[in-house]
Amino acid sequence: MKFKLTLVFLFLLSLVLVTCSQSIPESSLPVPINNNDSSVRIWWTNGYYPEEDEAIQQIVQQWENESGFKAELNFLAEEVNLQRTKAAIETDNPPDIAYNPKGEFALNPRVAWEGKGSEVSEVLEPMKNRYSSSAIRSTFLYNSLTKNRGYYAVPIHQQTLHIHYWRDLLNDAGFTDSDIPKEWDRFWEFWQQVQDKLREQGQQNIYGIGLNYSAEANDTFYEFEQILAAYGVNLLDENGQLQIEDPEVRQDLIEVLKWYTDFYKKGYVPEDSIDWLPADNNVNFLNRRLVMTLNPTLSIPASQRSDEPVYRDQIVTVEFPKNPDGNPPQYLVSVKQILSFDASPNQEEAKSFLSFLVQPEVINQYLKQSAGRYFPVIPELLSDPFWKNVDDPHISVARQQFASTRPINSMLYPAYAQLFAENIWGQAIEKIVVEGVSAEAAADEVIQKIKTTFTKWERLKSGEKNEA
Repeated sequence: MKFKLTLVFLFLLSLVLVTCSQSIPESSLPVPINNNDSSVRIWWTNGYYPEEDEAIQQIVQQWENESGFKAELNFLAEEVNLQRTKAAIETDNPPDIAYNPKGEFALNPRVAWEGKGSEVSEVLEPMKNRYSSSAIRSTFLYNSLTKNRGYYAVPIHQQTLHIHYWRDLLNDAGFTDSDIPKEWDRFWEFWQQVQDKLREQGQQNIYGIGLNYSAEANDTFYEFEQILAAYGVNLLDENGQLQIEDPEVRQDLIEVLKWYTDFYKKGYVPEDSIDWLPADNNVNFLNRRLVMTLNPTLSIPASQRSDEPVYRDQIVTVEFPKNPDGNPPQYLVSVKQILSFDASPNQEEAKSFLSFLVQPEVINQYLKQSAGRYFPVIPELLSDPFWKNVDDPHISVARQQFASTRPINSMLYPAYAQLFAENIWGQAIEKIVVEGVSAEAAADEVIQKIKTTFTKWERLKSGEKNEA
């Protein structure tokens, strides 16, 4: 278990870095200066594992050797990367390339909207028919200066929500894998029963369900969006128009807020889940405080690849149950993307690197060396033995999940991306479970916030001088 303890330490260290970075104003962050304008500046977010960093380092070196260009690769913690990139854009000193896993909702739509992104059609057009429809759609963003859409980001991999549980803890409670129901209500009731059984055995600090309830964790927004999708609650129609004026939509939102927060009120999730930071569900699960948890990547099982018994036998990945109406689930997919910028000095060299990176054999190398945490956005890569290995208990399940997906709204609409960045669902959930606000009041407040945000973005689109 040495590897597991090391991973938990790394997670905790990353939380300290994130917490510290969140208190630093963007304007006070020093922007790294490139001493050689001919080198392509690449700002990349640190991976969860050393293998992720090593993988991109190898690819950059391969590109340098093949192209003759030079690159300056800087690794930054996620929040530091995001804040420095924003500050660099504001001062017209952006890097040539930036990658941040929060980019598709916290950065990319806004950069495209403001006309500060570099249009990358020449990178994507040769690959367009090879990408999944969700991936290519997610990068076709609106530029308010040109009044047109274009390709302003390069998709590299994707994620969706996965459910993991500890098989041995399930067995300790007197259940087996085959006992897990496939129906929605019975599925969630089952994990409450597991907790009850373990508590009867004296295991008082273990919880059956690992949902997020914090406004500081992106997972809270993602999880709640997936639950809304399961219940068929659509805040936007197919044309991106708000539906929240519909009384039925409001009532459905209230019911989902009640459903989600009841687990907390009944004690089936940890009390401190209201304070979780992005990696805390991973940490709590790996510390065996949670029997089951949700996570938007395969980082939990991927962290245990070197421990075969844990990876193959103890941690189990399972698909979501059927939706409440009995239909199979459709998974919300988030596509991770790379940005380049109009104000950067080496746009052509940057596009050369991006064109190199998206070659199927190159991006596949990166994903596999990253322990399979993310999934390919190029369907043909799924024929690789790594991705079609039916004996892999986690990737084989994820492969089934990615067969039925749709893009999460925050990838497609800048206003919705702002709602994700502000984590409106986390805020509403905290108000209910911490402040005791009713689900009705929380729903009305969040509906007003959504309407205000969309109105501001519509005014921007029409040319009015209101800030979003």
